[in-house]
Amino acid sequence: MKRMDVLKSLATDNGRKMILLVMDGLGGLPGPEGKTELEAALKPNMDALAQESELGLLDMVDVGITPGSGPGHLSLFGYDPLEYSIGRGILEAMGVGALVGPGDICARGNFCTRDGDIITDRRAGRIATEKSALVVQKLAASIKEVEGARVAFYPGKEHRFVVVFSGEGLSEDVSDADPQLEGVPMRPARPTAPGGERMARVANAFIDRVGLVLQAESPANACLLRGFSSAPDIPLMPDLYRIKPVAVATYPMYKGLAKLVGMSVADAGETLEHLFETVGRIYDEYDYFYVHVKYTDSRGEDGDFEGKKKVVETVDALLPRLLRLSPDVLVITGDHSTPSLMSGHSWHPVPFLLKSDYARRGDSASFGESQCRVGAGGRIDGRKLIGLMLAHARRLEKFGA
Repeated sequence: MKRMDVLKSLATDNGRKMILLVMDGLGGLPGPEGKTELEAALKPNMDALAQESELGLLDMVDVGITPGSGPGHLSLFGYDPLEYSIGRGILEAMGVGALVGPGDICARGNFCTRDGDIITDRRAGRIATEKSALVVQKLAASIKEVEGARVAFYPGKEHRFVVVFSGEGLSEDVSDADPQLEGVPMRPARPTAPGGERMARVANAFIDRVGLVLQAESPANACLLRGFSSAPDIPLMPDLYRIKPVAVATYPMYKGLAKLVGMSVADAGETLEHLFETVGRIYDEYDYFYVHVKYTDSRGEDGDFEGKKKVVETVDALLPRLLRLSPDVLVITGDHSTPSLMSGHSWHPVPFLLKSDYARRGDSASFGESQCRVGAGGRIDGRKLIGLMLAHARRLEKFGA
């Protein structure tokens, strides 16, 4: 019997409230002074909370495996990311409200800066969302079809966009056309299984067409594609756990993932202040709140230790808005580690804090990786967190006689 089926058989609806605050890419590595970004941050609210909470570490996929944001979040929601593989493309597409039909293939696009065949900036300087939307408009007016496949564009945040390919013979079985490195040549999409050849041709022809249309643009003069995927068949959180979940997020991918697992999506505005205000505004309507903060990950990917630390401090200053709601369970964690030292995702386990009336408190004085390593919560599989939250909310019946 799968763990998910066990939880489904035990779940009850008692109305108790749970908040999962996900600070994307929260985990880090020690900087110049021997502390991680989380440990170096001035965060009196989180540190006080740590003294009355269970602390621990989460392995989001498995030991030594670096998770993407999709697998990391699926794990937090109780899904085995090795069983439920959901591409970045469909997540972003759902998040921006794209129209996706049967057999359509979605891809996440990055506008990038290219010098000849060399990628000099994978994110085109993180161009403003408004400017990116104008570039998308230009492409949509110029490119309607590629290699017999229809093309639909949707703008995202900053340098991101979504493209949906429609037509016969398209497939998910293609590699990313994105080396995820700078200073290296563009990488073509390649078939990863029989049947992927047509999709690879379409993707590569699309990238060439985009380069022609944008050749006079700066800094967004080319694009990268990844996460080729279609809509998956996946069980929904309300059915599995007997909860009424809602996502409070600003970035399309995370809204898309929430929709795919059966969450409602709140209008959370554009700022961190709006994000936290939204939870209070809708608190009576739901019992499970997934609150997503993106900027810890963005600063980590930029290699900005101080910037990531400041995001933690900003979130800490807003944390009392959640604490005043007195949720029955509050968890603070991330979906993966993004050490600024590495400027990217890493395999390191992710710190977590769990506050409830039934938490076993340790001797922790603060919230950080070192304290979590010796915390009462131990080091656990990330997909077990949802069961732990349900248990602390007294929403699981006893298993067995």
